[in-house]
Amino acid sequence: MKACWYEKTGPARDVLVIGEMPTPEPGPGEVRVKIAVSAVNPSDTKGRSGWRGRPIGFPRVVPHQDGAGTIDKVGPDIDAGRVGERVWVYMAQRSRPFGTAAEYTAVQSERAVKLPDNASFEEGACLGIPAMTAHRCLYADDDIGGKAILVQGGAGAVGFYAVQLAKLGGARVVATVGRPETASRAREIGADAVVDYTRENVVARVAALFNNAAPLDRVIEVAFGKNLQTDVALLKSGGVIATYSSDAVPDPVVPFTPMLMKDLTVHFVLIYEIPQSARDHAARDINRLIAAGKLKHQIAEVFPLARIAEAHERMEEGRVVGKLLVRLG
Repeated sequence: MKACWYEKTGPARDVLVIGEMPTPEPGPGEVRVKIAVSAVNPSDTKGRSGWRGRPIGFPRVVPHQDGAGTIDKVGPDIDAGRVGERVWVYMAQRSRPFGTAAEYTAVQSERAVKLPDNASFEEGACLGIPAMTAHRCLYADDDIGGKAILVQGGAGAVGFYAVQLAKLGGARVVATVGRPETASRAREIGADAVVDYTRENVVARVAALFNNAAPLDRVIEVAFGKNLQTDVALLKSGGVIATYSSDAVPDPVVPFTPMLMKDLTVHFVLIYEIPQSARDHAARDINRLIAAGKLKHQIAEVFPLARIAEAHERMEEGRVVGKLLVRLG
């Protein structure tokens, strides 16, 4: 089968190799998926680049956690009725060397989720890490109905789903964006208000929207260290920061006393480490909303496998709006 892999970390064009390798066989508890579309996530490019000194982990790595395709073979203990099932795949390369940047991949059965009939493979590949992270950020700390929620980076991969899931869950949602062209998109997917953090004072604007100096119950945070002071100022007593990234300030200083005086909670969300029951909960909710036609997706560009290095580079530029996908089938 055709696949992409790397055997050392470094720049995409220097280390990514495209070639032929043996087709994997599904073991106990696994299914094999004929991949139609693979997705590029920040964790994929960080792993490939050796971000912050991260070792490669395996002698050869086929990258990418997420994708979509069709189950063509199952392990000895898996219901053969799953053969032919259209699925979206998540965490394919977690703690193992074989992701979705190949014509076939074998994954644990629960990580291949049945794809609703009304969703394309491209849409299915968008889900995985971004949509499940958004769900966990919202639902790890009680119900969100009637809550005031700020989604920092509402046009980003996770933020895009967080805005939708929060609104569909009955919350009042404010999204921050960094470019005027993404503000309309955030409104289209349900944000009650949008704040451009490059042009507006987020604290003053959000306080004015609610006529309250500290109105928020929850913040979904993509830049924890950079936005921490803002989040603390806007959260009410007992509020929650659910954060999944802090690239700009990777080792932030925590303002202990202001956070203590508000009895705030910080929930660090890493989808790879949450309980499987929480991932199953997310998958069920996501599928229910897709089947009902209520969840939108944003795709920036679809690349052929031959241009996978370009897709990685686009991700690392940090300017793309929407998912970068690689077509296998």
